[in-house]
Amino acid sequence: MNLSYWEYKTWLHNIDFTIVGSGIVGLNCALFLKEAHPNARILILEKGMLPQGASTKNAGFACFGSISEVLADLQTHSEEDVVQLVQKRWDGVQLLRKNLGDKNIDFQNLGGHEVFLDKQEVLFENCIANLERVNTLLHPVFKADSFKKHHNSFQFKGIQDQYITSDFESQIDTGKMMYTLLKKVQHKGISILNAIAVESFVEGEAHVSVKTNLFEFTTKKLIIATNGFASTLLNQDIKPARAQVLITKPIKNLHVKGTFHVDEGYYYFRNIDDRILFGGGRNLDFKGEETMTFGETTLIQNQLETMLREIILPETAFEIEHRWSGIMGMGIQKRPIIQQLSNHTYCGIRLGGMGIAIGSIVGKELAELI
Repeated sequence: MNLSYWEYKTWLHNIDFTIVGSGIVGLNCALFLKEAHPNARILILEKGMLPQGASTKNAGFACFGSISEVLADLQTHSEEDVVQLVQKRWDGVQLLRKNLGDKNIDFQNLGGHEVFLDKQEVLFENCIANLERVNTLLHPVFKADSFKKHHNSFQFKGIQDQYITSDFESQIDTGKMMYTLLKKVQHKGISILNAIAVESFVEGEAHVSVKTNLFEFTTKKLIIATNGFASTLLNQDIKPARAQVLITKPIKNLHVKGTFHVDEGYYYFRNIDDRILFGGGRNLDFKGEETMTFGETTLIQNQLETMLREIILPETAFEIEHRWSGIMGMGIQKRPIIQQLSNHTYCGIRLGGMGIAIGSIVGKELAELI
């Protein structure tokens, strides 16, 4: 595609910072860079019509990890690492609220609950046995007990009699969050070009040459913030992980409130606009869901519908209105990768399914690194 002189001069000339990816990390990085460098020319490239990946496709959980997730992390991370992970998630949500305002993201502190299936008695008993240990471990973060037992007040079926609840977990409206972020970025004079996929880049002494699907240009600094898609450009410990989601039509007198995790966080659901949003199930087919391709599978969608019918809404008729998927970025370690890769290239990736919680702070730390 041959661009005109005017197009190059206006959008692609003398770029100081180019950010690949207009998700939570990329937009926040741009805002903090603009704050530090008011006169800088900042360009964001996004391969989708809207922010792709997971930023506009997640469930809207402002969460820090259910107790079984924390215990699972303690098997592969040190206690210090786990506390730091939870602290970063907590701090990230507070930064998100400060930057955008609770009203603009429909922030609601309704608590979060982990629900245990009848067949998960051993897992449930292990979590109960470790309740005091985890509360003590995370006390420096929340200054109070992070988890407690809670009776089955929402009358789910086929589960243990109690949930394990966190009063600190909250929920947001993902669409409102991203809409507000995009408006804020555009108001600062930062350019966003959509439907532009970065295919490769080569670093020189003073700049980086970037090749896209439509044109080539140079930039003084290049920042990769594509999370689950980062492996197409970088050799880092990150793999894509698809998350499938469905949502019902509105349900009268829907009494479910708060956010819910099932099966060590592999399933999650909530009430949004009197509908049940339900996602997860990649543990049914880890290899198949390790993909950058959007889409839904019969295996996982059937399981989501079965759990809706038998566990979450056993006495309520419902219809599925919409299905979608998002692409997360996972790795062996859960700590995000915020690195300078070379003289002029940086990355902020591997959010581990916690984009809402840590996206803002990863963007901030990435801008500070640059």
